[in-house]
Amino acid sequence: MTEPVSSSEPHQPDAATRIAELEGQVALLKDTVLRSNADQQNQQRRHHREGIELRKFATAGLLEDLLPALDSLSLGLDSAAKQTDGRAVAEGFRMAVGQLRSILSSQGLVEISPVGQPFDPSRHEAVGSEPSADIAEGTVLRVARSGWLLHDRVVRPAAVFVSAGVAQ
Repeated sequence: MTEPVSSSEPHQPDAATRIAELEGQVALLKDTVLRSNADQQNQQRRHHREGIELRKFATAGLLEDLLPALDSLSLGLDSAAKQTDGRAVAEGFRMAVGQLRSILSSQGLVEISPVGQPFDPSRHEAVGSEPSADIAEGTVLRVARSGWLLHDRVVRPAAVFVSAGVAQ
């Protein structure tokens, strides 16, 4: 009787099965690479946007600190203009305020001028209301303190008096 021949080699899958396994691995690796590339591109875009935001609003604290000085110069200008012998002082103030406004404007700071506009709580702070027969209720009558925007973001709301409508 003859003994069966034993093979010391493990059973090898046929070529079609092996090809299918390798194709599956290739597809998985392709998917991983595509996802990794997409994640990297998204991260680059996010960093780019954050960099733009950072540069755009980096001076917000400085500009906010300069606003009281601008207010003081404006008040001094108003006071000096009322003095008959202070015309030179008023002109000096006018020039200083103009320079300061130019600097602030070049940094993206824009004054909020809401007189005659509807009250907007996101841009205005109501400090009082007054009756008015001419101006509709809820409309800004006058500005007590200027408000400011930095690239469309409110740095300081305008302090305003709002029309209460016709006095009853």
